Amino acid sequence: MTYKVTEEGNISTVFLNGEIDMDVTDKAKEVILPLVESGKEVHLNLKDVSYMDSSGISVLIESHQKALEKNTKVIVKEVSKSVLKVIMMAKLEQILNLE
Repeated sequence: MTYKVTEEGNISTVFLNGEIDMDVTDKAKEVILPLVESGKEVHLNLKDVSYMDSSGISVLIESHQKALEKNTKVIVKEVSKSVLKVIMMAKLEQILNLE
C-alpha cells in the first residue's frame, strides 16, 4: 500500500493505492486516524486500491466511528469494483458514506 495526503481547507483527502490487508492496516490507521482525530473531514479515495480484506474494512469502520465521535465525516470516494464488492457483501454501504 502506498498513499498520498492532500489538504484543502478543512478537508484532508487520502489517496490509497495497492492492497489493503492485515499487513498494512496499522500503517493505514496511522495515516487516517490522526486526521479524523483533528476534527477534519476526511475523504478516502480508493480508486487505486486493488484488494481489501476484512482488516481493511475494519479500518473504514473504525475511521467512520471515530468521525462520528468527533462530529465530522469520513467519506469513501471512487471505490474500485473489487473493494465495492467487499463493502456490499458486508452490507456496509448502508453505514459508510460512499460517493
